[in-house]
Amino acid sequence: MAAKLTTIQVKNAKPGRYADGNGLYLHVRPGGSKAWVLRLQIDGHRRDFGLGSAERIPLARARASAAEMRSRLLMGEPAREPEPPKIPTFSTAAQACHRAIKDGWSNARHSESWLVSLEQHIFPSIGDVQVDQITTAMVRDALSPIWLTIPETARRILQRIRTVLDYSHISGWCPNEASLRSVPKALPRQPTQETHYVSMPYADVPAFVETIGSEESTPGRDALLFLILTAARSGEARKLVWTELDMDKAVWSVPAERMKMKRLHQVPLSGPAIAILKRRWALRHDDTGFVFSSFGTKPISDMTMTKVLRALGDKKTTVHGFRSSFTDWAAEETDYRKEVVDKALAHKLLDRVEAAYRRTDFFDRRRQLMEDWGAFVMQRATSIAAASDRRLIDEER
Repeated sequence: MAAKLTTIQVKNAKPGRYADGNGLYLHVRPGGSKAWVLRLQIDGHRRDFGLGSAERIPLARARASAAEMRSRLLMGEPAREPEPPKIPTFSTAAQACHRAIKDGWSNARHSESWLVSLEQHIFPSIGDVQVDQITTAMVRDALSPIWLTIPETARRILQRIRTVLDYSHISGWCPNEASLRSVPKALPRQPTQETHYVSMPYADVPAFVETIGSEESTPGRDALLFLILTAARSGEARKLVWTELDMDKAVWSVPAERMKMKRLHQVPLSGPAIAILKRRWALRHDDTGFVFSSFGTKPISDMTMTKVLRALGDKKTTVHGFRSSFTDWAAEETDYRKEVVDKALAHKLLDRVEAAYRRTDFFDRRRQLMEDWGAFVMQRATSIAAASDRRLIDEER
C-alpha cells in the first residue's frame, strides 16, 4: 500500500501527479499551481473530479471532500463540485484564532488584552480586508501610528498579527504562510528604552518604612509594608489569604497557581512581617478571607499600594521595584550567595542543567536572610513596631 501524502510533501511538491490513496491525487502543473483531483471508475469509465486548489484547501479537508464525493457518486448521486472555502475578514479570523488559543492562557487579563489590542489598533485599518488579501505593506501601515508612541505594545501586536495569519493558513484561508519579518525594517527604528521597574535605593527604605509606620494602619499601607519585608510580588501579597499562613512556624506557603513560575513557594516570615499579620488578624472578619482587605472578601488592587507611595510624595518608585531594593541590599551589604537571594525572590534558574541538579530551596538560609532584611528595614521604625505590639497585647487582655 502506497504511503499517503504529508503536508510537507504537498507544500514542496514539484510539477507532476501524486497519489494520496483512495483515488485522491495532487496535480501540480508546470507553472507551479496545485489542485486536488478525485479519480474514480464509474460504470466502467474512469473520471476525474476537481476538488479545488491545493493552495487554498489543506490536505485534511481535501481528504474529507474526496470521501464525501466518493460516497455520493457510488450511491448514484450526481457529482457536485465542492464549494470553495469562504474566506473571512481579518477581524473574523482574529476572533476565531483567539477562541482557539485562549484556553491555553492562565492569565485572564492577557487573554482579554490580546484581542482588545487588535480591535483598538488594527481592525480600523485592515479588519474588513479578507485575510488572504493582507499584505506586508498593509500591516506596516496599520502599525505605523503606534510604532514609536507605544513601541512595546506595537511589537506585541505585530506578533499577534503573525499568529492570526498563521492560524488562517492552517485553516485553509491563506494559501501561503505569512512572513512579516520585513515589517520592522520598513518602519522607523524604535528608541532603546530601559524596561526595568523604578526602585527605591535600598539605603532609603528604612526611612520610608518609618514614614509609613507613623501613619494610621490601612490595608494598603500594611500590604505595602508586608510586601517590602517579604520581597514578594504585588499579586502574591495582595491576594494572600489566612489559610496560606502558619503563624506558629512563621511560614507563608504561596500556592503554585498564584506564583509566576507555577511552583509552590514557601516564604519564611521575619518578626516584623509577623507583627503586621497579627495586626491584621485582630481586624479580620473571618479566618479564611483576604488578609489585606477591608472586609476580607476582595483583595486590594495594585493601584492601592501605588497610591500609598504617591501620597507620601514618591512620584517614581514602583511597588515591584522594592524587589530590586532587596536584591541590591543583599548584594552590597551581606555575604549571602546569589542562589539564596534568587530563591527568596522565587526566580527561575535560567540554566536548565543547573536547575535540574539544584533542588534545595535554602529555606534555613532564607529565614536568616529575611530576618536580617527585616532588621535593616525596621531599624528606624523599631519603636513604632514595639508600640504596635503593645497595643495588640493590651487589646488581647
